[in-house]
Amino acid sequence: MLFSNKPRIADFEAAALPHLNDIYRTAARVLGDSARADDVLQDVYLQAWKSFDRFEPGTNCRAWLFKILFHTINHYRRKWMNIRMVKESEEILETTAASEPPIPEHITDQQMLAALDQVPQDFRSVVLLVDVEEFSYRDAAAILSVPIGTVMSRLSRGRKMLREMLAEVAQSYGIGRSTQEGRSA
Repeated sequence: MLFSNKPRIADFEAAALPHLNDIYRTAARVLGDSARADDVLQDVYLQAWKSFDRFEPGTNCRAWLFKILFHTINHYRRKWMNIRMVKESEEILETTAASEPPIPEHITDQQMLAALDQVPQDFRSVVLLVDVEEFSYRDAAAILSVPIGTVMSRLSRGRKMLREMLAEVAQSYGIGRSTQEGRSA
C-alpha cells in the first residue's frame, strides 16, 4: 500500500506542474500581491492534489487548475473582504512625483501591466484568461463559473477600460495625438 501513490504522484507532477508558472503569474496579476499569490498558489496545488483522483486524464489539466485558481481566489477574496486590496504606498507616489520619466517611443510592458492592474478584478480576470492565457471563451466561462455571454461582456468592457487607460498614458507622453493637433502646432 505504501507504494500505491507513486504512479499517482508521477501523474500529478506530469499533468499539473508544467502549469505552475502560469497559475502563479495569473494569481499575482489578479490579486496584485505576490505574497497572497504564493498563498493562493499553494492552496490551488493542495486542492488539485486532494482532488486529483477526480481529474480525468486526457482532459485539459490547465483549465482544471485555472478553475481551482479562481475558486480559491474567490474564497480568499471573501476572507479578505474587510482588508483594502489596493493601496498605493507613499514611496511609489514620492518616486513618481520626484522625477519626470523620459518620453517613450511606445507604451512599455510595465505601463501595460500597471493599466491592467487598474481594471476591476472581474474584468481583469477575463482579460487575463482570454488575452494573456489564451483560453477560449467557453473555457474561460467554465473556469470562472459564469455564462459565456458574461465572459464576452466582461472581456469587451475590460478591453475598453484598458484601451482608455493606455490612451491616457500615451497622450501624457505625446503619443497618439490627432493629426489636427499636430497641424495646428
